[in-house]
Amino acid sequence: MAIVPVLKFNYLLIPALLVCLMTQSFDSSAQRSGASTAIYSGVPWFDQHMNVVSARGANILRDNNTFYLFGEAHTDTSNAFAGFNTYSSKDLSNWKFEGQALKAQTSGKLGPNRVGERVKVMKNPKSGLYCMYMHVDTLGYKDQFVGYAVATKVTGPYVFKGPLLFEGKPVRKWDMGIFQDKDGTGYILLHGGDIYKLSDDYQSITSHVNKAFTPGFESPTMFRKGNTYYFIGSNLTSWEKNDNYYYTSNTLEGPWVSRGLIAPKETLTWNSQITSVLTVEGLKDTAYIFMGDRWSYPKQLSSATYVWQPLSVKGNELSMPQYLDSWTINVASGMVSENKNFHHLTDNIDQSITYTGNWQQTTTEFGTISRSSIKGDSFSLKFKGKRIGMYAVVLPDNGYALCTLQDKRGKEIARNIVDLYAKAPRSTMVYQSPLLTAGEYTLKVEVTGERPNWSDKRKSNYGSTANNVSLDKLVIEP
Repeated sequence: MAIVPVLKFNYLLIPALLVCLMTQSFDSSAQRSGASTAIYSGVPWFDQHMNVVSARGANILRDNNTFYLFGEAHTDTSNAFAGFNTYSSKDLSNWKFEGQALKAQTSGKLGPNRVGERVKVMKNPKSGLYCMYMHVDTLGYKDQFVGYAVATKVTGPYVFKGPLLFEGKPVRKWDMGIFQDKDGTGYILLHGGDIYKLSDDYQSITSHVNKAFTPGFESPTMFRKGNTYYFIGSNLTSWEKNDNYYYTSNTLEGPWVSRGLIAPKETLTWNSQITSVLTVEGLKDTAYIFMGDRWSYPKQLSSATYVWQPLSVKGNELSMPQYLDSWTINVASGMVSENKNFHHLTDNIDQSITYTGNWQQTTTEFGTISRSSIKGDSFSLKFKGKRIGMYAVVLPDNGYALCTLQDKRGKEIARNIVDLYAKAPRSTMVYQSPLLTAGEYTLKVEVTGERPNWSDKRKSNYGSTANNVSLDKLVIEP
């Protein structure tokens, strides 16, 4: 996001590894029974080590039939640059941590108390080098420019080269994206609608193809279908979600025609912000995948999640008309389908759920839910299976919940902090455990007494108004 959020609280800066251990852990003795077969939105994702996938503001590069996900590493204590992570996948459902493609520098523009955001990577078709681009800045967002780094291997390490220059000067804007056209030409996209053409080696800018044409328009994203270019962006609302919108044109030089929203009005793009569109060309069809972030300030490491959804692209019409908690894609064929695996449902009033504390039944437009805002109140469920998920009615006065998973001996094997806040209410999956060996487990969910809440540099307040935790239902995969 372009507007800097400033915490209302003082947090000590804790190393990223320590924060990770505090906010999510997993006992490797609880072996997985198999790989995930679907893409899930709004829940924690886990890598091969069962650590939370940390890759915000991301894009994907497909190289030698492997998908490489590049994104921002984060902590729960600061927005300072913590490196860019890389993950790999063959199916877009299971992710392997490859390491940090670009680490935080000991000094300089990506050193201490600096910002690195919106990492994007392209492979140069002529040199074979991998070129990485990012927004570089101070924590106060007063030294913004588009930076770049290069590597000979897709996973890095990448060498930071400094500002990307146009006519000898840095391009000083913040939110940025990339686009690689079918002829291999590379472009830099900037908030407001600026488009810059890259040199043949992707390491400088040769021309200003299109000048900004609209206010705001953060997280600029572009893809092409046929002869139509689709240019997507979001409003300026700090870490808050908003209704993302798009333009189309038959040329990058424009004119660009406003086409409206990409998701139903006031769904706030299904409570997310676009970061990229992934095109998967298969043998039978081509899939266009909306890649979105569900930011969770300040707990960007432990609680921020991803919203990936199939896009409908027809002529000048681009839409994401419904939200799928989970869906599948065959990356060979390019075919997309809704995930129809049936799970055992346990409603929030089921007597098998044990409540501790002052939980109340509350009626919403999505049905009756159980709620509490008192720190330490909890509920738990003993179950048999290999995975459990939690649905909640996310609401403007919800906060953070601590989800703890135990085996039948009472040993803790996993824990996650989950964000139940949303400005646009809906019933949705908010937690899914790692995939385990089928057995007996207990899920405990506790009210933390904390909530996502922040103000920006204009002193505007955002986020939740209370610390409620709500339960709609639990789903168990046998």
